[in-house]
Parts: sequence; structure tokens; C-alpha cells
Amino acid sequence: MRIIDADTPSLILDLNKTRMNIERAKQKAASLGVSWRPHLKTHKCVEVARLQMHAPEGPATVSTVKEAERFFEAGVRDMIYAVGIAPHKLPRIHALNSRGADVKIILDNVAAARAVSAFCKENRTRIGVLIEIDCDGHRSGVKPDDPALVAVASALTDGAQLRGVLTHAGDSYNAKTTGEIAAAAEREVRGANQAAETLRKAGLPVQIVSVGSTPTLGFATQAAGITEYRSGVGSFFDLVMAGLGVCRIEDIAVTVLVSVIGHQLEKGWIITDGGWMAMSRDRGTASQKVDCGYGLVCDEKGVL
Repeated sequence: MRIIDADTPSLILDLNKTRMNIERAKQKAASLGVSWRPHLKTHKCVEVARLQMHAPEGPATVSTVKEAERFFEAGVRDMIYAVGIAPHKLPRIHALNSRGADVKIILDNVAAARAVSAFCKENRTRIGVLIEIDCDGHRSGVKPDDPALVAVASALTDGAQLRGVLTHAGDSYNAKTTGEIAAAAEREVRGANQAAETLRKAGLPVQIVSVGSTPTLGFATQAAGITEYRSGVGSFFDLVMAGLGVCRIEDIAVTVLVSVIGHQLEKGWIITDGGWMAMSRDRGTASQKVDCGYGLVCDEKGVL
């Protein structure tokens, strides 16, 4: 199909750019000596996931149980559900794992650990657990030096199996320079390793030390002690990543095709058939040096 024949509004994915971006992430992870566990929430698309993953079975990261269920049906087995677990979702995780999946969950408090342990005991099952670590104060997680870390891990019993630690350098999205991103990458690695070492010294098993964000993967210089990097948007990139200096605008693989349906000449406006429902109301670049609003406008040849 030619672009001129497509319905509008339509999302247009440049497969060549997508493949190059994915290969870039794979090569960077390999250069750091770690595996890459791509985040599938960016696209929720089986075909793109197969381009990203090392094997049809994974590894992969998901952000909803529904994603885990969808990708399981497509053959993915090794997944981390990278959102703190709510106990009412445990039956669905158990159902997947009982069918051959290895869906690991994350949590950051004793109450959640006890809830998972109680569920595993009642259902005579095992669920792998990673403790979420707060490496930069951006979101949830246990501080690497918090005594509660060992308490959370020790509360995992009766089939709730500690598999490791996980952190996300979310503050890297607020960086003003690439140097700040590199510093965030160092904090991320340091925080995850500190937490892992604390647990090991307490005699607790740590197999997985998982870190990652698209910015920090791009600017990390070392990952000693880390087993895997997670990133998602880097397979497509976007204007936020371009504004951070993580990619070039030319690397962005996704655009929205719209048709011009009118003009307001006195205002210098063009009217299209793609409103905010097609473009997103996310003003991701609003706090950056260059605010791109809801996106950049170009013609069908990509000329701005």
C-alpha cells in the first residue's frame, strides 16, 4: 500500500527505523555484558515483540497482566510484570505460570510480600518475586540502604521466591544534559548493586539484578553486577528522547498520517482530521528546552 492510499488518521510505523533502533539497543546491552529485556508496553504488538526479543519465549517486560496474557498466547514465557503487585491480580499470574509461563512480579513492602506468600501457600504454588528499588526518588521502591529491604525479602515464604531486585531510573527523563543522563545511569547501577549486596550478605538469593530506561541504556558506560537492562520507547523513539539527546529526530520510527481538511488562513492554521485522540494529549516535551507541543508537522515526504 502507498501512503497516499492509507486511511487517515493512521499510525505509520517505519520498519527499517524500528529494526535499526532495536539493533542499537541489543548492541548496547551486549557491549555492557548484559541481556536486554525489552518493554512491550510501548507497542503491545506481537510482531514488534518478536523483533525485540532474544528468542520467541522472551525475555520481556510487561506493564499489565493483560499484556502478559496476550503475549503468553503468542508464545512468550519469560516475563517480568514491572508494576507493584496488587493481590487481587495474583490468580491471573498463577494461571499463566501454571500453564508454563514464568511471570515474575515486583513489590516493595512487607504487606505485599506477606500477601504473595499467603497466596502461594493457599494455592500450593510458586511465584518469582523481585524487590523494587528506588534509585533516584522518582517513583516507588525501597531505598537501597533501607533496613526494610531485608525485612521485605524475609517476608517472602511458602512459595513466594525471591529472584532478585529491579530498579528504574525514571528521573533520567528530567535530565537537562546528556551528562545528567550518564550520572543517572551510574546511580541506577550503584543502587541496584547495593541492594543486591545487602540481600546476599543477609544470606538471601539474588539471581536477577534488573535496571533500565531508554535514556540510561543509551548513556551507560558500565554495568558491572547487573544482569539485564530494560527499555521500551527506544525501539521507536519519540520527541522526548530527541529532546534529551538520546536520539535524532530522524531516528523516530512512528508518525501519524492525517489529511488536511481545511484552513484558517488569517491564523496561519491548517485543520486536519487527526485531533488529540489521534495524536495523544501527552505533552512530553513541555518541560524541555524545545517544546514540540503535540508533535512536529511535516509533509508526506517527512519534510518539516
